Amino acid sequence: MSSPAHTPSRFLRGTRIPTLMFEQSSMASRHVALMIESLIRQNNSAGRPTVLGLATGSTPIGLYRELIRLHRDEGLDFSRVITFNLDEYYPMPPDDPHSYHAWMHAHLFRHLNIPARNIHIPRGDLPPEAVAEHCADLEEKIRRVGGIDFQILGIGRSGHIGFNEPGSTRQSRTRLVTLDPVTRRDAASGFFGLENVPQQAITLGVGTILEAKKIVIMAFGEHKADIAQRSIECEPSDAITASYLQQHGDATFILDEAVASKLAAVQTPWKLGPVAWTAPLVRRAVLWLSFTAAKPLLLLQEDDFRTHELYELIREHGPVSRLTRRVFDEMNGTICTQPGGSTPCRALVFSPHPDDDVISMGGTLIHLVDQGHEVHVAYMTSGNIAVFDHDALRFADFVAEFNRHFKIDLELTQSKINQVRQSLAAKSPGHADVAEVLYIKGLIRATEARAAALSVGIQPERLHFMDMPFYRTGTIEKAPITDADVAITADLIRQLAPAQIYVAGDLSDPHGTHRVCADAIFRALRILAHEGFTTETWLYRGAWEEWEPHEVERVVPLSPDDMERKKMAIFKHQSQKDRAMFPGGADEREFWQRAEQRNRHTAELFDRLGLPQFYALEGLVQWRGLERTGA
Repeated sequence: MSSPAHTPSRFLRGTRIPTLMFEQSSMASRHVALMIESLIRQNNSAGRPTVLGLATGSTPIGLYRELIRLHRDEGLDFSRVITFNLDEYYPMPPDDPHSYHAWMHAHLFRHLNIPARNIHIPRGDLPPEAVAEHCADLEEKIRRVGGIDFQILGIGRSGHIGFNEPGSTRQSRTRLVTLDPVTRRDAASGFFGLENVPQQAITLGVGTILEAKKIVIMAFGEHKADIAQRSIECEPSDAITASYLQQHGDATFILDEAVASKLAAVQTPWKLGPVAWTAPLVRRAVLWLSFTAAKPLLLLQEDDFRTHELYELIREHGPVSRLTRRVFDEMNGTICTQPGGSTPCRALVFSPHPDDDVISMGGTLIHLVDQGHEVHVAYMTSGNIAVFDHDALRFADFVAEFNRHFKIDLELTQSKINQVRQSLAAKSPGHADVAEVLYIKGLIRATEARAAALSVGIQPERLHFMDMPFYRTGTIEKAPITDADVAITADLIRQLAPAQIYVAGDLSDPHGTHRVCADAIFRALRILAHEGFTTETWLYRGAWEEWEPHEVERVVPLSPDDMERKKMAIFKHQSQKDRAMFPGGADEREFWQRAEQRNRHTAELFDRLGLPQFYALEGLVQWRGLERTGA
């Protein structure tokens, strides 16, 4: 997957607030870390403190890891830094693993030399009558240190900054708030159920945030695209508190390409002024026009281009008949009934979790197997944290009855069953399981994966359970990938030497596992490229989002029978059926429903373009990362 012109970052036109888009979230995090480093070094040199406003959640993790690296490897001194965190759940004891107090110490503070007296996090363990005074005290402490020099923000799907939910006024100060239902739903998976998410939180106010000297708000992933667009391009409103940042003198949105996809500068840049008509942009514009004018590609006329501000396009690349035929032929050429080619080859499918393979590219798997290709699937993580406790108990009871019936070591069996039951009974929601329970949950996912793979024709001996080290925390929060993760990945590729590799390009996974797994694969492929290994690498999607028509480079047609087989394979993942532990965002559909509806929607879009009609289509994009790096 490549950009027409390789530019790691650029400021976007047509925004109401300065907006800097990066090719990848890692690049964006590194950029913000360097901004903070520069400020700290400058203030340290002058003997002045640096006051940072800090956020929590998945968005700033990359930033915090880079700050830790700068401290560890480049001697960045944090001893003069003073911090104020944005918010904390209420009620919430500081030692609870769900608390932002615990989160900040785990992800940042324990790795830096910030004095404990300089760290300020709202307290969620105070009695109700003490909260107002505590909030006033935080405001006074910020005022006494001269205000916040550099404020880091994320954005929630409700448009909140901090926990300033819709309806918060521009003048609001630090206070106790009631959380929006959208915010609580988004947090539900981390708390292992909506019923466990607190109703309230303490947050710095909008007015407090806007008094910071400099503000950077970061947003990554397709699932934040809609709210980012409304925050950046619409009038400021208390319906979206992030939009108030437009009224700040030094605030910047930092985005990756995925979250910027709905902005006019990315979606319809020709409306904002002259553009360089690269081949990908030509395709995007003509497809956009076809959908907007509700006409198939080959029925578009010159008046359609004039009416929709695309006359410059036909002046440079016309006439219309040649231009639309070119795009039609390109899109028609993406239709591929033999994804593995006409000669049998070996394909390796990397699946971040034990069900991503069949959810996202089950139809492609069916075609590959049915057409005689040797298909291997590598399950990169155990997926054990996504199994409900009641499923673990059910399987433990099955084993107990099995062993009892066949008189297999009854004493040891009963001892282990008791241990499992006691640990689950004593565990609070969201707390880590003991090793025995994690093993049972991992075994459930592995046996489901074998059953699903077998249903599409892949034999168990061609399945590889990688159990990558970064995932083995037993909690939602994962460790960063290391050389060990990359080495495991590279070794498997060396062993199999596949002609094709399939990778999850679905980077909207709310907990980042897809993104981390993809990074490990890409790093492994760059290492192997220096050893002379080459392969064809394709990115699939489907669990959270689907490729847009202008992005796809290959679509694999699915018949009604193919779709039925794909659904049956997804059904084999019984622990994820009916209600998944981590459904992702506000999408309440089951994964099989999402897969079917997205695949059929892609086919409908192709039909609207005047292309051949299919029941369903799975989209793929080719990864060309090695071309970018010159490896």
